[in-house]
Amino acid sequence: MVKDINEVLREAKSILKANEIDEREARLLLAFSLETTIEKLFMKKEITGIEYNKYIKIIKKRAEGMPYAYITGHKEFMKLDFIVNKNVLIPREDTEILVQETIKLNKKKILDMCTGSGCIAISLAKYIDNAEVEGVDISKRALTIAKLNAKQNNVDVNFINSNLFEEVTSTYDVIVSNPPYIRKKDMENLQKEVTREPEKALDGGEDGLYFYKKIIKEAKKYLNEEGYLMFEIGYDQAKEVSELLKKHNYKNIEVIKDLSKNDRVVKAQK
Repeated sequence: MVKDINEVLREAKSILKANEIDEREARLLLAFSLETTIEKLFMKKEITGIEYNKYIKIIKKRAEGMPYAYITGHKEFMKLDFIVNKNVLIPREDTEILVQETIKLNKKKILDMCTGSGCIAISLAKYIDNAEVEGVDISKRALTIAKLNAKQNNVDVNFINSNLFEEVTSTYDVIVSNPPYIRKKDMENLQKEVTREPEKALDGGEDGLYFYKKIIKEAKKYLNEEGYLMFEIGYDQAKEVSELLKKHNYKNIEVIKDLSKNDRVVKAQK
């Protein structure tokens, strides 16, 4: 049994719209399901019953809150392609600000703490000439994905399975981190699709500052003289994170905004 492709798309769009998901994803997911391109899809008039069943199954997953990137298994970040699955946080455009600000420093020895998919570490290794980059994560499953991403993007990053600094032995010019920073009470109010991402990569403890406190306290031992500590932060955490840095005698503390004019990065020096 064949199905008219426009009727199938109308059905898919209706399902997505009913679940407050951008109906434009219908065509993108159809191309993904059929393993073709958007351009070639425009020339296609019909799909088979088997193709239809496969596609509607994908649309229903999306309608139930499965993130688009987990369905396709890929996410673009810093103009690079990253493999993602349920074991890693999906890279976000806001985090590119952290990477861009770190690139500006042009430092060569870098540690990415809480590396997840490896998107920060790999981007830095890709765009900073002769950089020596290491990435740390407590999750072995996340590091499996990070290693695949390093290979896919043709960069050399040393990944370390460690609870924060426990297994770290080197010192660095820069320690960069996008740690879990959502407050415990806010975890209950996350968007449906965000709840599909790893809780460990989101939950920043009661005040959202648990990992900032730990990293700030320990980082000086692992920073070279005049070394930098670079954090992504939640939009309302600049003051608290800056005060933590001052408490531990970091200098040249600077808050950097994202494209939406929200506080997004805190930069400090040893």
